[in-house]
Amino acid sequence: MFPRPVSVTDQRVETRRDTPLTPDLVRVRGELAVATPIVSQRLDDLSVELAAGGEALWLFVRRANSGGVALRAASWPGAAKVRRVKRAGGELARVHVESAIGAHEVALEARPGPLPCLRLVSTLRPSAPLLLPPGARDLFPFDAQDDPMGTRGTVEAVQRGLNAGLLYGELTDPAFGTFFYFQDFTALNPYFQATGTNPDAAVGGIWPGLGFRLPGQTLHTADEAAPLAPGITYTLSDARLVVRDGSPADERDSARRFLQMLGAVYRSLSLPPTEYRDWRQRVARTARHLGAAPEATVRHYGHRYVHPYTDAEYPDAMVQMSIVQALHDWGKWRGEVHPLEEEFKAGLGKFYDRKLETLRRYLPNAGDDKDADAVDSWYLYHPLLNLGKLALDGDPKARRLFLKSLPYAIRAARHFTYKWPIQYKITDFSVITETAGADGRGQTDVGGIYAWVMLEAFELTDEKLYLDEACAAIDTAVGLGFDINYQANLTAWGAAACMRLWRVTGRDVYREQSYVYLASFFHHTEIWESEIGLAVHHRNFLGATCLQDAPYMAIYECFDSFAAFEHYLADSGPDLEPAARMLISEYCRYALDRAWFYYPDALPAEAVSDEQRPGNGRIDPTLSFPVEDLYADGQPAGQVGQEVYGAGAAFIFATRAFHRVDGAPFDLYCDHFVRALERMAPARLSLRLDGGEGCTARLSFVRKSRGELPAIRVAAADGDAIRPDGNSGDRLDFLVPANGSLLLSWN
Repeated sequence: MFPRPVSVTDQRVETRRDTPLTPDLVRVRGELAVATPIVSQRLDDLSVELAAGGEALWLFVRRANSGGVALRAASWPGAAKVRRVKRAGGELARVHVESAIGAHEVALEARPGPLPCLRLVSTLRPSAPLLLPPGARDLFPFDAQDDPMGTRGTVEAVQRGLNAGLLYGELTDPAFGTFFYFQDFTALNPYFQATGTNPDAAVGGIWPGLGFRLPGQTLHTADEAAPLAPGITYTLSDARLVVRDGSPADERDSARRFLQMLGAVYRSLSLPPTEYRDWRQRVARTARHLGAAPEATVRHYGHRYVHPYTDAEYPDAMVQMSIVQALHDWGKWRGEVHPLEEEFKAGLGKFYDRKLETLRRYLPNAGDDKDADAVDSWYLYHPLLNLGKLALDGDPKARRLFLKSLPYAIRAARHFTYKWPIQYKITDFSVITETAGADGRGQTDVGGIYAWVMLEAFELTDEKLYLDEACAAIDTAVGLGFDINYQANLTAWGAAACMRLWRVTGRDVYREQSYVYLASFFHHTEIWESEIGLAVHHRNFLGATCLQDAPYMAIYECFDSFAAFEHYLADSGPDLEPAARMLISEYCRYALDRAWFYYPDALPAEAVSDEQRPGNGRIDPTLSFPVEDLYADGQPAGQVGQEVYGAGAAFIFATRAFHRVDGAPFDLYCDHFVRALERMAPARLSLRLDGGEGCTARLSFVRKSRGELPAIRVAAADGDAIRPDGNSGDRLDFLVPANGSLLLSWN
């Protein structure tokens, strides 16, 4: 992983009353002042109103004497005919607008719940070939006089790159409360395809002009024009709006609100389907290629080491430990140690520097083209995280190497006062790179992975020193809020460390602090399914971009976050925020499906880049190793390279999704974590899932190679039978509630 330069908007923005006017703000003030109500509704303590201005249709959401927010639902030039039309089932209202550019249709829905979610869908059917310039912002806070310029507030989070099109803020004066805006880019795919645009950083703005700006065409010649076709209906906006009274007490409360409001939006989305993926078959191919492909490994000092990329890069400790740990998990799953685990573990000691008493990134014979003393902050701790897992599983050599590396790990943390730079010299802690160019911050979430390592040490030794270190690291991160994310998997481990600290200390503040890590993580996810360019060949829904400034999703961050979230949910309990439980479970469900497309054999040849980053080898689609990078904007995959160190993905996914049932002619597959699996009788199982309330899990009975599927019955805890969703002969599928108990029986 290497940082990518990309523009990033600063997060928390406080506003002033002397915000300068813009031409659009002048138009908006005039529109809001004269807008005529068409439809009015009450929604709890809110009034909801669709109103027509001179050249726009507006949605007003007000709280008595506390102002509100206005959403521009549609706009047009000149005169127009605006009328209510028959609404479809579940809609509050539907409005039709005829203007010089065509026919607009606007539909308003409200999803009930503890946090009601408004949905406003706006379409346009052009009357002639139509070129649209970049649009104006569509969301405006306003005061008791419907004036946006009389407001003050904060914006805590906005869309970054091609991540979710969200904006989370608070209208503080007047005291309206918090609001959460979301634009569902999935619905806009036909528009993006027709115009050659994409929604990069499309949601944002400067107070009070916020929200979505429809990407338009900026043309230099008429030959570049790609007009919208007449007679075809295009969705120009599919917006959600959730509002909540009151002001967050602190960043933990703010993060929890963010998760709750995002959860309300998520439940309103039309979710893309997932498919069963045979990760065990992928494991078999990956293990074979790890063992036999000359591009996968290299020998040094009489030992075998893993190449980071296909036939490229020097072996390093993070890579070696990642593969060793994945192989170890596979051995536990199948009840037999894989021979590659022992072979790759045998050379770990060569990474240890006896003088410094720490693991180095590279072997002693790394080439002159590498600065052997340079280390990224997270690279010091991630090998220790996996080494600690082996130690806790009873590996004596791993225990010794882990424990003797801890004093240096602690010295480094204390030297940097738990605020790590990007890169430093391992010999004397001199800083090479202090901050990332994109946001001027260091590796802000390294404290999370450090805390997890310290908690492993505490569990192993029961020495309070390590618990104190974990607390110090998490405590120091307080105040970072949505700026805590540097790298997705580190943020996920930070959330897991907070939850484990809550379990160990009983202090609720740590469970609540986990929401800060989770909010930052989900802020950096692509909560939409792209069909732009080559992205039509893969999935990206709920994928996290790997770094705070990266334009792509990466496989290593994907499966390592999955592993961290397994621990998070295992340590949680009934006090866990339900939205957090749901979002984590849904992330993991989609990861099992989405991650399949990192493998070049799952993509058409034209969707894989012909060139890789210099020094990162080449892509060989016959090898079952994933590419590093997938892009939502339709670029070819694999521009960075083919990750041998990402090969652990298949092992991690297989060991979590598949469950062996001794004596049965099938294995179980589930795309949610199974929290309890009990044999009640020779042909009867009790199973418990702890996903999101109201969500759905896929449960499959997968025929063993020499068996046949028997007659199988799946029932809910109350005894109601659940019908199969599909039967391929080799596999029987069920869609079951993602939360609760199930009874499985066969004969």
